[in-house]
Amino acid sequence: MGMSAERANPNDDTVNGTDDDVDDDVDDDTVNGVADDGRGADAFRLPGERELTAAAERLRGQVRRTPVLEIGGAQLGVRARVLVKLELLQHTGSFKARGALNTLLVRPHADDGVVAASGGNHGAAVAWAAARVGAPARIFVPATSPPVKAERVRSYGAEVVVVDGYYPEAFAAAERWSAGRSVVRVHAYDAPEVAAGQGTLGLEAAEQVPDVSTVLVSCGGGGLYAGTALALAGRAVVVPVEPERCPSLSAAVAAGGPVPVEVGGVAADSMGAGMVGRHGYAVAARTHTSPLLVSDEAIAAARAFLWERCRVLAEPGGATALAALTSGVFTPAAGQTVVVVVSGGNTTDVPT
Repeated sequence: MGMSAERANPNDDTVNGTDDDVDDDVDDDTVNGVADDGRGADAFRLPGERELTAAAERLRGQVRRTPVLEIGGAQLGVRARVLVKLELLQHTGSFKARGALNTLLVRPHADDGVVAASGGNHGAAVAWAAARVGAPARIFVPATSPPVKAERVRSYGAEVVVVDGYYPEAFAAAERWSAGRSVVRVHAYDAPEVAAGQGTLGLEAAEQVPDVSTVLVSCGGGGLYAGTALALAGRAVVVPVEPERCPSLSAAVAAGGPVPVEVGGVAADSMGAGMVGRHGYAVAARTHTSPLLVSDEAIAAARAFLWERCRVLAEPGGATALAALTSGVFTPAAGQTVVVVVSGGNTTDVPT
């Protein structure tokens, strides 16, 4: 049975897990039940309205205002208005450019440049952003990432270091290399500047579709989900969607906090975080939100739908949010306006 959505209550000051002053009240070792892991209080601070607005102003004219495309609800078997936000047309082919550039525009430069770990999309975004600000970049990429993604990182001038395994192994290698060096670390999802940058997508969607009631977003590490939910607090319900084989937020909700999970499947290269970030979990915990889970088969079908009906070539992670609709896992209420974020398109694999 599919999940039905209800419109957010615009009078609730904490819809989707935020209020206007979230960034001013973090002063102990735990926030929303998530313990500080030693990276410091600044590493875990949910961005508030002012920070999100500042990020939008900072990025205006520097990132693309990606278009929305309306899809007839009847094609999906629903009685709702459905639009897809084509974030795969963003610089570097995914939403990641927003968080990466916002981070590098906020943080001071370091002598040894910029470092990141990535399955490909974040790495390309950091490489692009580093080039924009004139900083060298070193990106640690898991061997499981498609070669096209590593080549895209190199195309922006970054040094690529390939690490056996998935994202957690690449992240550990990046941390080892960074120790004792003067670097700017750009986390793929679990930093306030990153979440604020990703949240500009939500602000943009609300400007483009003022009557939006629900937004579906893919959720791997949780940065896009956290930022979008915080940006749209009081305006729309934001629903995170995970692959069944990359269930990091689902596991965290069940355990009461982020926990390691095994990852695999067709979307693991971009969504195989291994453990959801504290920002994504904190937002889900505040709103008592459980993510929707979709199968690899549903993701493949959503990719095929986008290609055959819209001539949009999304990567598996980019089609994950739409898979909730095409598979019937999510059923919007009649008359609702739903925006689905197509988050990335770094692939050469055309659905057949």
